[in-house]
Amino acid sequence: MESIQHFPHSYNSNWTAEQNKLFENALVIYDKDIPDRWRKIAKLVGGTNEEEVKRQYEILLEDIKRIESGKVPLPKYRRTAGSSKTNDIANEQQR
Repeated sequence: MESIQHFPHSYNSNWTAEQNKLFENALVIYDKDIPDRWRKIAKLVGGTNEEEVKRQYEILLEDIKRIESGKVPLPKYRRTAGSSKTNDIANEQQR
């Protein structure tokens, strides 16, 4: 199965945050070998069609490429109780 992370900055602005999350979850449920993958994902997301789902997937892949190439900086999160280790790891990865 594919590993999906949420990168909302370039997603289709016509989609809600809930649709984006449903889309990400559907990608895990319906991996690339599932017949009628895009139709099933569109049905699960709701309010969209196969072509829009395919386009959303292409956008997601481009986002991932930009992030992995360092063109998109990791977000700076505010420290909260118990999150300092996570932030320290993220800061170390940026160096």
